[in-house]
Amino acid sequence: MKKKTSASANHLKSASVHKPLLIQKLRWQCNPKSLGIKSTNDVKPTREIIGQERALRALHVGLEMNHFGYNIFVTGLSGTGRTTTIKRLLQDFEKKQRSLKDHCYVYNFKHPDMPTAISLPSGRGLALQQDMENLLKELLRDIPAVYESQRYQQARKKLVQHFQDRQKSVLQDFEHRVKEQGFDLVQVQVGTAMRPDIVPVVNGTPTALDQVETLVQKGEFDKEQFASMRNTLTELEKQMATVFRELRNIERKVQQSLGDLEEQLVMPAVDDAINVLRVTYEQPKLRAFFNDMRANIRSNLDRFRKQQVIPAMPETPETEEEEDKFIEFQVNVLVDNSETKHVPIVIETNPKYKNIFGTVEREMEKGSVWRTDFTKIKSGSLLRADGGYLVLNALDALIEPGVWQDLKRTLRTGLIDIQTYDPLFGFSAASLKPEPIQINVKVIMIGDTELYHMLYFRDDDFKKIFKIRADFDFEMPKTKDSITQYIRFVKMLCDDEKLLPFDATSLAQLIEFGVRLAGRQEKISTRFNIIADIAREASYWARREKAPVVLCSHIEKTINERIYRVKLVEEKIQEMIDDGRIMIDTQGLQVGQVNGLSVYDIGEHAFGKPSRITARTSLGRSGVINIDREAELSGPTHNKGVAILSGYFRSLFAQKRPLVMDASITFEQSYGGIDGDSASSTEIYAILSSLSEIPIRQDIAVTGSVNQKGEIQPIGGVNLKIEGFYDVCKARGLTGKQGVIIPIQNVDDLMLREEVFEAVKKKKFHLFAIKTVNEGIEILTGIKAGKQKPDYSFEPGTVYALADLKLQRYADDWKKYESKN
Repeated sequence: MKKKTSASANHLKSASVHKPLLIQKLRWQCNPKSLGIKSTNDVKPTREIIGQERALRALHVGLEMNHFGYNIFVTGLSGTGRTTTIKRLLQDFEKKQRSLKDHCYVYNFKHPDMPTAISLPSGRGLALQQDMENLLKELLRDIPAVYESQRYQQARKKLVQHFQDRQKSVLQDFEHRVKEQGFDLVQVQVGTAMRPDIVPVVNGTPTALDQVETLVQKGEFDKEQFASMRNTLTELEKQMATVFRELRNIERKVQQSLGDLEEQLVMPAVDDAINVLRVTYEQPKLRAFFNDMRANIRSNLDRFRKQQVIPAMPETPETEEEEDKFIEFQVNVLVDNSETKHVPIVIETNPKYKNIFGTVEREMEKGSVWRTDFTKIKSGSLLRADGGYLVLNALDALIEPGVWQDLKRTLRTGLIDIQTYDPLFGFSAASLKPEPIQINVKVIMIGDTELYHMLYFRDDDFKKIFKIRADFDFEMPKTKDSITQYIRFVKMLCDDEKLLPFDATSLAQLIEFGVRLAGRQEKISTRFNIIADIAREASYWARREKAPVVLCSHIEKTINERIYRVKLVEEKIQEMIDDGRIMIDTQGLQVGQVNGLSVYDIGEHAFGKPSRITARTSLGRSGVINIDREAELSGPTHNKGVAILSGYFRSLFAQKRPLVMDASITFEQSYGGIDGDSASSTEIYAILSSLSEIPIRQDIAVTGSVNQKGEIQPIGGVNLKIEGFYDVCKARGLTGKQGVIIPIQNVDDLMLREEVFEAVKKKKFHLFAIKTVNEGIEILTGIKAGKQKPDYSFEPGTVYALADLKLQRYADDWKKYESKN
């Protein structure tokens, strides 16, 4: 075996030279002269929505459809102009004329705890409120006046006198019959009250029956006469009961006649006042309300008789308690559109339950008793947006207790139910159940894609009530028109926020930043909040330098300053690499060791740094062992990448014999979670190096995922990964041989920062783009990968041939081992 290895080593075949990428591929550059302007002063601002054609078409459909369920859910990255776009589109819809309604609550005379909802044409709500106030004033003035009028007083006096005469006649007749029988009618005190009683007259004096009985016992009164007296008394008491029933009937007739008199003389004044409202307001619910109100007034006329108009005086607690506020005559106007000329647009920035749906407020009375009534009902943004649009942040609405469930219910039924919702309120108040109000509102919710999908798949109601999705893109094609729109956007920002003008060089630099932010050379970012921040900060730095315009240098300084503010973690990792605490080789050769590239994302900042990936192979049947997976540090995507490279090795080396190998791979000095398959090609190179015992260049880092056919696949964060390895090499000194291998599909994504671009241009750093594992292993080793022959052997002296020889040895040794055991 030793001889074979030596012979193989003496026949290693050098790989053909793989040329680095051309400098033109590494970065798209915007020529300031191609913009055709000197500064933003030469262009007009734009307020158009840039690069969101798909979202705009969806929004137009959603806003113009008036059918059930066509509410809109807006998705996209923050900063892509979602809220700004909606506001601008709604401004166009705001100009459309639409019949709006006022919404009120009035007292429910039949069920006081269930206030009645009244919807009126715009402007009529306050009119109804004022008309009811005027009605009450009229009633408080006219009803007492009728009662005090001579006509009423005379009629009442005559009526009362008539019935009093009848009562007197009945009583006198009965009293006469009592006296004829030798008895008298007297008043007897019972408790604190007096009542009539019949007593016999003995010796000319009214005497109680028990006293007469005493006389009988003493022999002073005849016994038979006493018995006759008792029987007569019983008969008279029966007659007295009949008489008093008749007197009570007369009393009832008095009250009935007085009521008829009020109906005849007082109620016409009430009907005259109410009929004015009946003519003015023809809604059936209001007509029923007026009828109930009349019946209530008829039953409570005494409340109006007691009212007297007095000069306004400071209220004392006593008078305030005793005051009759006539709450039944008040109108609670929740929504007044009397001065609203356009479609209502409500942007709810604080979607708490009561802010969305309204609430029933409470007040504390004396004795610490909480109370409420229909005048304490308050509207929310849903009701204020009736006939128009309500804009909400989806996440804010979902995390507020009760909001999402009731919002769905409202959109399903078209009815808003206002109630008290305060789970933290520790006291109970008088309960109200206001009548639900019919509304027509278009709801626009703004959220991210993940939240949309969660609701779509987990909430069956969601897809029925949010039928339109407006998805905002984070990038758009980089065309001459889109670049012009970029410049006009900056001009608008300068005008609106009084920024310094931008010259052509700064605009070109800003456009290049937009391309890098998009992540592809043929695309440009639509995250205009970031672009706007860059422009603002660049203007700030220009003003500090007292420059008349923003220059290219100010854009560069802004970008560098923004990165510097948040790159503390990156610098700490770089320090550990420089100190050797994180072991990274950037020169020399090592067997089974490759520099992989990772992206660290800490939210506000993302950066790339190399990671040492090592592989060790030995005799065994476990195949590829992912140490990070065994330590539960490997994510599912990384595990999949390892499984794919296992398939690649089986297809390459296990066609005529089993793959007898233990190959352990790991990210060295990695103590956190690892995910993603961008290192799968790197792991293949490390295992191939370990099997073939051919060392790998440490001055070249590698990124790229792989499929089972050995084809290199594109990855994300290519610019950050390249720049991360460049920074490490620069710190140790550029040798002119260092570089990075990337998938060829990622070439169009390259927008390297200026420093790296210049280093490559001066041939101090290199980039290689590959299609297959074969190309990558040849660059890393300088040895041909080797073609596979029809008999599944490999071209002698190649990497694959040497690896195959070791696997053959593993297989033979395993066979001998099994035969011995």
